[in-house]
Amino acid sequence: MKDDIIMDGSRAARSVVRREHLLDTARKLFVEQGFHRTGMAQIALASGIKVGQIYRDFANKEAIIAAICEANLVAWLEEDALETAVAAGDTAAVASWIEGICSDEPSTEDRRLMAELLAEVGRNPIIASINRKADERVRQRLDKALASFAPEASLERRSLVVDLVFLLSWGMIAMLELSPGKQHALVREHIVSVLRKEMAELTG
Repeated sequence: MKDDIIMDGSRAARSVVRREHLLDTARKLFVEQGFHRTGMAQIALASGIKVGQIYRDFANKEAIIAAICEANLVAWLEEDALETAVAAGDTAAVASWIEGICSDEPSTEDRRLMAELLAEVGRNPIIASINRKADERVRQRLDKALASFAPEASLERRSLVVDLVFLLSWGMIAMLELSPGKQHALVREHIVSVLRKEMAELTG
């Protein structure tokens, strides 16, 4: 019985490693070639994982993208940190979390993957659905943070600040790609100052 448990644990560990390797390989191919031009056969060849095994783990390419997006969101949102700050009533930590969402600089690979998925939204309804769910999740977390930071602010007023965070964040991502030589640190500081002013008005 003990040997069976050890064997199951070893098999599960190998499955996790295989899945992570597959997602990492697929992410690189999507960034380099684009989602539309990357097939399952290419992912299998590049990862060294048989196509049949990939389909046992993921129903299609969109399922792979969904898993990549989930991993990105978990790493980016740091939801546990937000929950801890909200529960403790730590408005400084909540404000810092919101500023991070607005001004954090994604890696070059992450930025290009985001741009690739954005391009797919208009032509792939499954990708569009994945994007809508991710968008809604981020908006919900931002609204929760703002409600904790400024409990007297109306939902309508908080929603405007959430929209501002999205605009500033996507604008920063576009600038990093389109103007790589620009002094981004200064722009980031200005973005944070604009956001702080809006958040101060929420509490006013």
